[in-house]
Amino acid sequence: MKRKASSVRLSARLVLEDGSEFIGWSFGKARSQAGEVVFTTGMTGYPQSLTDPSYRGQILVATYPLVGNYGIPLDKQGNMILDEWGIPVHFESNRIQVAGFVVADLCEEPSHFASQTTLSNWMEKNNVPGIYGIDTRSLTERLREHGVMRGKILVEGNREVTFESGDISHPVAEVSPKEVRRYSPLSPLSPLSPRSPGDSPVPRIALLDCGAKANILRVLLNRGVEVIRLPWNHDLSGIEYDGLFLSNGPGDPKACGKTIATIRTALNDTRPIFGICLGNQLMALAAGADTYKLPYGHRGQNQPCIEVGTERCYITSQNHGYAVREDTLPRNWRAWFENANDGTVEGIRSEKGFFRAVQFHPEGCPGPRDTEFLIDQFIQDVRQYMAGGKK
Repeated sequence: MKRKASSVRLSARLVLEDGSEFIGWSFGKARSQAGEVVFTTGMTGYPQSLTDPSYRGQILVATYPLVGNYGIPLDKQGNMILDEWGIPVHFESNRIQVAGFVVADLCEEPSHFASQTTLSNWMEKNNVPGIYGIDTRSLTERLREHGVMRGKILVEGNREVTFESGDISHPVAEVSPKEVRRYSPLSPLSPLSPRSPGDSPVPRIALLDCGAKANILRVLLNRGVEVIRLPWNHDLSGIEYDGLFLSNGPGDPKACGKTIATIRTALNDTRPIFGICLGNQLMALAAGADTYKLPYGHRGQNQPCIEVGTERCYITSQNHGYAVREDTLPRNWRAWFENANDGTVEGIRSEKGFFRAVQFHPEGCPGPRDTEFLIDQFIQDVRQYMAGGKK
């Protein structure tokens, strides 16, 4: 792939906590930055991955060698494209969330009808550094062998940074909304539907947003439900809802004590609950189970998951560094899916209520949406609850 010549090319180094170094060239914003170094095995979808709030503060390594070849989709003025609700159309949040990006080969002459700028220019505008020209296969092997670790991108001519400077004490608090927002499926200006006797009300979903990807909002609104988007530390008192949706998000689930307490209270109710990614871990903790950090996590769009009790395997999109300990699941809770590669828990469910969650991303973006039917099942659970049904 032809690379556009640049008048100034700065050298850069990726230094890991174990002392290993990888030498390459700077792209994006020419500045030094630290963060936890993780890798993704996805072949495409870098605009969505870089804007995924679950990557908040991490330095992302792309194992696929060529990145940037289809550019960045923006409008003619170079701005992010939003839908009528103000939700990003091509990204998963309103900004780049990663601390840095590491690639083997960078394309600076992209070819795609929707592209309005290069990956490097977009990252520079968003103040995010990158490094290219290194052996990402060797780097990934090291991370697989030793586990994810802190690292830093050091750019020629820039000041030194410490490994600790990239630490974020509570990443969920940074990516969660600061106030409640309500979405009507009809239009952004439509009020939420009235709840009068004799009506057939539209299902109302409370979304506990710990860093929800934009496509979670899209798939819910496309199914004709109303969404009440809540900050991570908001309780449910005074919220009129029919089902609770627990979003993805970054970091250690045990840092979200207020969210866990809210979910624990909701589990004493009969209204359906469905969780994705971090939401799976939070539901497990609220139920009384334990979580732990994986050596290098699951990140990419090709993770195989088997539904427990069947031989059905699904290819899923994932982005997480923590998992649920199966042997700590309390009575009446069961593993729902398991990872076909390492046997880790990929979903949990209650045998006594409409309470279910998955570790993967059924809404995709990037990646397959083969399991999006699980969101349909959740909406069906909500409608059954509204009709007075019991599980």
